[in-house]
Amino acid sequence: MKDPVLPGNPPIPLTLRRSARARRISLRISQLDGRVTLTMPKRLPEREALDFAETKQDWIRKHLAERGEDVIVAPGAELPLGGKMLRVAAGQGRGVRIGDQDIIVPGAPESIGKRLAAHLREVARDRLAGACDDYAARLGRPYSRLTLRDTRSRWGSCTSDGGLMFSWRLIMTPPEVLDYVAAHEVAHLAQMNHSPAFWAEVTRIYGDYAAPRQWLRDHGGGLHRYKF
Repeated sequence: MKDPVLPGNPPIPLTLRRSARARRISLRISQLDGRVTLTMPKRLPEREALDFAETKQDWIRKHLAERGEDVIVAPGAELPLGGKMLRVAAGQGRGVRIGDQDIIVPGAPESIGKRLAAHLREVARDRLAGACDDYAARLGRPYSRLTLRDTRSRWGSCTSDGGLMFSWRLIMTPPEVLDYVAAHEVAHLAQMNHSPAFWAEVTRIYGDYAAPRQWLRDHGGGLHRYKF
């Protein structure tokens, strides 16, 4: 059975999900792919969920418009790096070169996205390692390891044995945002919670974190639009 569609211009595909735990209808828009998911109680008639989506149509369209279209990373595309928009261009040579306005990526056009993603991972690792070293020294606690992933639900995490994990897409954010996330996870080495004591540690080693934290809330999800 095909998933239902919210009529309009353009029509919006809906994904219906039934949950034994759901007590009411909930609506979620994925920042990763723009998918609109309706979660509803197991015994609720499907028509009620579709009627609910129709009442939220303006909200759905507004959020989809704010998210924007997916961007396939290829020559001619623009993507953020360090908070600035740079144009991807094909080039000669062996290595990726990042300039003030362009990112020059050698190789076959169909491989440019993957090659650029691999390069950005390395740049992100260098930046995050430097930031974490600095904040760990300020905190007075070492971390055990640093790993990078392309995470969907979080920008970073800290394990009980001192391991730090970050999304490599942080390299696309303004520098102060990357630094804030590094400080946030390092602070968990002292406080494995989000208590007032934890936020006091973030403030002590980073400073006022309100602006970069808000930037992530407002713009972070959009970084997943870039498909490498």
